[in-house]
Parts: sequence; C-alpha cells; structure tokens
Amino acid sequence: MKVAIIGSGHVGQALAQGLRRGGHGVTFGARTPDPAHPDEAGIAEAVAGADATILATPFAAASDVIAAAGGFAGCVLIDATNPLSVTEHGLGLTIGHTNSGAETIAAMAPSAHVFKTFNQTGFENMADARAYAARPVMFVAGDDPAGKALVLDLVESTGFEAVDAGPLRAARLLEPLAMLWIGLGRLGGFGPDFAVTLQRKV
Repeated sequence: MKVAIIGSGHVGQALAQGLRRGGHGVTFGARTPDPAHPDEAGIAEAVAGADATILATPFAAASDVIAAAGGFAGCVLIDATNPLSVTEHGLGLTIGHTNSGAETIAAMAPSAHVFKTFNQTGFENMADARAYAARPVMFVAGDDPAGKALVLDLVESTGFEAVDAGPLRAARLLEPLAMLWIGLGRLGGFGPDFAVTLQRKV
C-alpha cells in the first residue's frame, strides 16, 4: 500500500518505520520538499499518489494542511493528532466529550473519509509494536466501511491489534484514552515502554 504521511516529527517518523516494516511505501508530504530526501514530495503530490494519508502534525496545523491538500477530497485520511494544549491544570485536551479533534477535522474536510487511529500511544510504540509479548491494541473509529477495512489492515500490518471502535464520534473516547497514556507514560513515571492490550477470557 502507498501511504502519505503529513508531518515528519516523532510520530510521523515512527509511523514510517512501522509501515515500511509492514511492507508499505511511505512518502512524506512537505510544504517545501527537500531534494536531499527522496521520500519527500509536495503535500498535494504525496496525497494524490497515496492509498491512505496520515495526518501526523500538531492538531493546530490541520486546517493549513487540509487547504494544501485540496481538502483531501475522496481520500482516506487517518487523523493521528490529539487536540492538546497546556491549561491551568497541566496538559489537557482542548476539545472533548461533546466533540472531538477528528470530528472537527472531518468538518473541515467534508469530502474526505476521516478515521481516528494511531493516536492512542507513544511514538516509541508506533515505531515497533512487535516489542511486546501481547500485541498492543489500537482502536479505529470512522464512518466509511470500505475505508475502515483498509485502515484496519494498515494498523494490523504495523503490529497492533486493530479493533473497530465504531463511528467517528468514538474519537471522543479515543482522544481521552491518548491523554491517559500521556499522563502515565510522560508524566506519571511509567515511561514510554508500556502499552495497553485487549485481553479476552479463555
């Protein structure tokens, strides 16, 4: 599968590692592609050649990226962002409970097929989810059935157990789940080397 990643920070680079290990081709979409990096292209060009695009920028940059990509019309767009900001109580979500970052992005890109996933754990786990005895879980929320099958397969190929979490509005639950991981892993002493798994009775 050909995947475009918009955002070349920790999350984007980690996802590229996991996806390439899973056999996928990755192109980074950049405002100004660096000729020294053959895996970079302009945002519109990268998206046009992709089966799926992952938004791995800060949430605040989403509107600019959507404009640069022509609204992602007809595209499978995976929202890996979290709407974070520092509040009087520390790091928190700027959107939640009655809306989500993913739904906000979908409203800004109404012709795209938007899915929420790759946001619920640290980038260290996205780079190699196979490092655990039990596969970490990665929930997927979205409304388009055909696109969801593709996204679930993509998530599975990176080593996660991909679980359908329902419609895109379930992102209202997945973004707080990301905050739980951040709170434990970055602020609560767990460190980055832990992951959430889904277990069933035997």
